[in-house]
Amino acid sequence: MAPDLTDLAIDGVRTLHALGKRIPGAGGLLADSLAGAVRRRTVLITGASSGIGEATALKVGAAGGHVLLIARTKSKLEEVADTIEGLGGSASVHPCDLTDVDDIDRMADEVLRAHGQVDILVNNAGKSIRRSVDRSYDRFHDYQRTMQLNYFAPVKLILDLLPIMREQGFGHIVNISSIGLQVNTPRFAAYLASKAALDAFSRSIGPEVIGDGVHVTTVYMPLVKTPMIAPTKIYDRIPTLSPEKAAEMVTDAIRKRPKRVATTLGSIGQLTYAIAPGAQDLVVNRAYQLFPEYDGRQDRLHDAEQRAFAQATRGVHW
Repeated sequence: MAPDLTDLAIDGVRTLHALGKRIPGAGGLLADSLAGAVRRRTVLITGASSGIGEATALKVGAAGGHVLLIARTKSKLEEVADTIEGLGGSASVHPCDLTDVDDIDRMADEVLRAHGQVDILVNNAGKSIRRSVDRSYDRFHDYQRTMQLNYFAPVKLILDLLPIMREQGFGHIVNISSIGLQVNTPRFAAYLASKAALDAFSRSIGPEVIGDGVHVTTVYMPLVKTPMIAPTKIYDRIPTLSPEKAAEMVTDAIRKRPKRVATTLGSIGQLTYAIAPGAQDLVVNRAYQLFPEYDGRQDRLHDAEQRAFAQATRGVHW
């Protein structure tokens, strides 16, 4: 029987589409819908019990992906799983203490035995500390704690899951970073150093794994209204992104598989530092002076310059 020319044409288009998406940067032009990107895929999300992780899990689950929910508190994960299932999606709960390397190994082994593979990994869990360096001279543990959760935990999880991604010829690692890494925000040295380490790790392994069909994306997230920023009451008066809008940045990354996702302001900050780092230091120092150290009382912006600066730099966590 002669081949059907219509079927041949459709198969040809699908093949070209699949090959094109393996080319870095082509995802923006050839991107699937979220449903097309995650349907029949296993998507592991850390920090999935609240905030950005929970909002992303709900979107991915509703779009047809099987979501693996990772965080410490089983009861909270079960609530998220119930919501996903109520939306017609599917989810599995895998509690894990991401500050414990052995527990990460245990969880990764449990996940692979139960599900066979992880197609998309979203490293979202993180810890932030807002503290000037002159208040950190005797707090080296701040730097150790942020590195443990923000750097060593995702690296260990990547090392556990990457072999099967490469073996199956498909994988996507999405790391949630910070706009502060682009703008060099003061008071966040511990936090930003840990995010910079993960960024450098990802940029180094990217060229190694792209030939095996594994993509690595970094999302430079602006300030988001989550439980992580709740202790800093001044953020109640600063423009923030909702978890749902933040989740859209993550799902866009999943759909398009770019090297990076960033806001316009973040990209401008990165470019400014590349061209005139000294000038950027002076501007950022002014922000450092405008937004004081939190002492439990400052819960609003009293000064007109403060309010204007906050509006002009929406999403930056001063």
